[in-house]
Amino acid sequence: MAILAATGWAYAIRWAPPRDTYPMQGLSVSEADGPIDWRTVRARHADFAYVLASSGAHHRDPAFAANWAGARAAGLRYGAAHRYSLCDRAVDQATLFMATVPRDNAALPPVVRLDFDPRCARRPGRDIVLSDLNTFLNLIEAHSGKPALVRVSKAFDAQYDIGAGINRTLWLEGNFIAPDYASRPWVMWTASDMRRLDGVDAPVEWDVVAQ
Repeated sequence: MAILAATGWAYAIRWAPPRDTYPMQGLSVSEADGPIDWRTVRARHADFAYVLASSGAHHRDPAFAANWAGARAAGLRYGAAHRYSLCDRAVDQATLFMATVPRDNAALPPVVRLDFDPRCARRPGRDIVLSDLNTFLNLIEAHSGKPALVRVSKAFDAQYDIGAGINRTLWLEGNFIAPDYASRPWVMWTASDMRRLDGVDAPVEWDVVAQ
């Protein structure tokens, strides 16, 4: 039994959806992933990388500058992500993101990640959340010059029905099985949050693009 479990785990941490179904595949990273050998990641695995830039209104990811520069130098397509907080003002969060992420015409569209943070107990009504999110999105889109993507967890979408309330490209999550929890189709999918790659010491989030 232990051998079967070990074999299954070894398969799971190396698994990715088939390239013939999802030709464009990449990863999401933050300081939690540690130093990254971006040239190895590019050569052996990925087409693009999303790099966490900021969280809420007060936290800049310490690894953002190194990851942003490393992904770009390795020839990956690259973009910036923000973890949204229900406990901080949308304007303050957008200000932090814009101060952290340089204007770059070559960058991919920015991403806002929506999930419940156990450190934030605030749960505003849906109308307030949608209004604040639109404020945040309008500000970062003016900065980047591109429409943003909205990455939303199953739990967050179940409470706020983001797919029906925010008219942006959807990015959903779900290990190994393509998600269907939003009210409209997704374009990006985080297919695994445990993939191990050459060039990265920690497990990474592995993302794919729908054809």
